[in-house]
Amino acid sequence: MSRPFELDALFRPLTALPGVGPKNAKLFEKLIGGPKILDLLFHLPVDFVDRRFSPPISDAPNGRIATMEVSVVSHAPNARKGMPYRVKVRDDSGTMTLVFFHANNAWVEKQLPDRETRIISGKVEYYQGNAQIVHPDIATVADRETLESIEPIYPLTAGVTNKTVRKAMDGALDCVPKLGEWLEPTYKAREKWHDWHEAIEAVHLPESESELLPEHRFRQRIAYDELLANQLTLALVRHRQRRIDGRSYKGDGRLRDKLRALLPFDLTGAQEKSLGEIDADMGEDAKMLRLLQGDVGAGKTVVAAMAMLNAVETGAQAAIMAPTEILARQHAESLKPWLDACGVRFVTLTGRDKGAGREVILDQIRNGAAQVIIGTHAIFQDGVDFADLGLAVIDEQHRFGVHQRLMLSGKGRGTDVLVMTATPIPRTLTLTAYGDMDVSKLDEKPAGRKPIETLLVSNDKLDSMIDGVGRKIKDGSRVYWVCPLVEDSEILDLAAAEERYDILKEHFGKVGLVHGRMKPAEKDEVMQRFAAGELNILVATTVIEVGVNVPEATVMVIEHAERFGLSQLHQLRGRVGRGGEQSYCFLVYAGPLGATAKERLSIMRETEDGFLIAEKDLELRGGGDILGVKQSGLPRFRLADLNVHGELLAAARDDAQLIISRDPDLESDRGKALKVLLYLFERDQAIQYLRSG
Repeated sequence: MSRPFELDALFRPLTALPGVGPKNAKLFEKLIGGPKILDLLFHLPVDFVDRRFSPPISDAPNGRIATMEVSVVSHAPNARKGMPYRVKVRDDSGTMTLVFFHANNAWVEKQLPDRETRIISGKVEYYQGNAQIVHPDIATVADRETLESIEPIYPLTAGVTNKTVRKAMDGALDCVPKLGEWLEPTYKAREKWHDWHEAIEAVHLPESESELLPEHRFRQRIAYDELLANQLTLALVRHRQRRIDGRSYKGDGRLRDKLRALLPFDLTGAQEKSLGEIDADMGEDAKMLRLLQGDVGAGKTVVAAMAMLNAVETGAQAAIMAPTEILARQHAESLKPWLDACGVRFVTLTGRDKGAGREVILDQIRNGAAQVIIGTHAIFQDGVDFADLGLAVIDEQHRFGVHQRLMLSGKGRGTDVLVMTATPIPRTLTLTAYGDMDVSKLDEKPAGRKPIETLLVSNDKLDSMIDGVGRKIKDGSRVYWVCPLVEDSEILDLAAAEERYDILKEHFGKVGLVHGRMKPAEKDEVMQRFAAGELNILVATTVIEVGVNVPEATVMVIEHAERFGLSQLHQLRGRVGRGGEQSYCFLVYAGPLGATAKERLSIMRETEDGFLIAEKDLELRGGGDILGVKQSGLPRFRLADLNVHGELLAAARDDAQLIISRDPDLESDRGKALKVLLYLFERDQAIQYLRSG
């Protein structure tokens, strides 16, 4: 099934609209995020000008927009450069002044000819007791219609005026088709929602302040449509994954028992519970698709190791993939003593393995000699063939979207997938990004971990803090020092880090620096030296680089902490406190702080609960940047606002599950309308799943 023809008009290029030519089409595209008429329709107004109020001049109140019919009395052109041009106008009740700055005199005279009548509209202000309007909109009496009684105001970009957006939007609204209803009728009636085409027209013609709010029923209707498309896509993916042949993996526990005997600690209740859920999934014939959410330092690696041993006990292979080479090698280091003790053969494969050495590793993966494979995404590229991949574990999932998850499980016959994230994610985001997965949570810290002491330090106390850091180093501590995040500028980030590195090096000598412009091998080398204790302080620019596990590191300093999001601060703080020693996190800030920054920093002082912090982060920042990474693989919503529409999301999820249980191929009348919805929100891939069944 190709895209339904009734949507064709919406997928035409913007240049088909009045006022959009090849020249400004690029500007439009930048503004609305796409080249199609549909993209323009999803660009919603943020305000409106109401010109319906039409008082006599004598009654025009200060500060309100008024529209009046006036006659021109006299012109007072600007006497010298920089002075305004003033025009006196009147009606039966009195006079007022129209003011123009930097005006072209000839233009003003043409717009407002002496003794003629004109319609003027603008904000009334009183200057020295007299009413005036600065730069009014003007129309002749015959062309009164050109002054819209209500004019929506849109977000703009340089080179695009509100007038051009309005003109194009009128054309776009003419293209809106009437579509079959995809909403469940009782739910639609209960919410008092209009049809889709009526709602999309209404949001562009607001008549009151309330209609601009995300809670208004017009905006709720179109937000729900977007969320339903998202949830239905995930439900289809999940349904398809479930139908593709899975296999049951039930190990006899011999390798796991060896590992348990090795561990110097007991698993936490949360680890045991998550393991039970994973075992139940792996034991079923259907494919496992499970997300393991662990707070920083909650012990995900042990759970993953137990799951991998379960697959190996049945004679299958297991693989674990990390987002960076450093993290892949770190996994190899932490898993090595366990796998060796259990007699399990493993290999590590990253992009750095080349030539003959790489061929040897590939052979071992192909013939099954390698029972566990550890690496970066290199292990799932073409040319890497597994003897029998039973379980794929993906670490730091938020770099891998739904498509990559599907690709992965195609690497073996009935491969189970376990995804781990150290970013606690609020429930609403879990639904939008991982609605195709079951979720297990690790919300307990292993025994013996002391709470990290978090302290706020003002920038002007930095010198005395550096002295304190010196005392810690004398006691054998190692220190992470994260430098400020400068908005989208690697060069400025680097300058700040290099400056801090020079100062600390002068003080302490054994200091290393990692930043985003270094080659991976260089970064690795500095990290390894820090982990080995050759360096006392590691200065870092980017948040992501600091994914190393160094139990001896007990001090984290974050400069300009007010520039980081809550989740990022929490992730960074979690790099210390991994051993038995008391750890400290210093949040260094530059005042004066705004209200949001203040709240962020005080939340960091009050709690170490990552799930609570994630919910707060969503409240403060909104869903788009919650994970602090642009490449997060999280869907970006254009009509829905997860802060406000959380209830709608839950309803959309339930609705999608019901649809799949009753009409998995979308064959019914409502099913056919839902296919149109999927095309409307460009979820064409979901339709492919229907066909490839």
